[in-house]
Amino acid sequence: MRTPRQAARTVVVDPDGAVFLLRSENVEVGPHWCPPGGGLDPGESPEEGARRELREETGWEDLEPEALLCTWEHDFTRHGVPVRQHEHVYLARGPRRGPLGDVSQAHAVDRILAWRWWSPEDLADRDAEPLWPPTLPALVEAVRTAWAAGRPGPSPAHLGYLPNPPGAPAPARPSSGG
Repeated sequence: MRTPRQAARTVVVDPDGAVFLLRSENVEVGPHWCPPGGGLDPGESPEEGARRELREETGWEDLEPEALLCTWEHDFTRHGVPVRQHEHVYLARGPRRGPLGDVSQAHAVDRILAWRWWSPEDLADRDAEPLWPPTLPALVEAVRTAWAAGRPGPSPAHLGYLPNPPGAPAPARPSSGG
């Protein structure tokens, strides 16, 4: 049985269409790349949570989540607890830069190992480590296409539940004791 968890993330896109992603490690999923984000605090809306998480993990005080890009659900293990996480993923435009200030504590708690900007070409031709959400390259391409045509962006995609990719580590099973 998995514990339900609500979360929010922000996909930050620079003027050239590159996307800022964090590389995280998880016992169930293994290494993966994802936009800044995490679990919602009690009473917090997804947009508020996306804003807070973006600031905690990047130090960027000047960016705001804009349009909802997508929603999706996935499984992973958080601090030893198997969860099914429902995420709201927002979009923001921002300059290409690294994290500001000391974000090392937030990175240590969330097992964030690295960060980098991914060009559209990098997203299309990336290494074998999974992306969260897995459809991120197609979602970003739809955004870039809409922006190039002078439109605000595509309607939010509702991806539903997406299982972990083949080859991901199996979830830890509690011992039966005895």
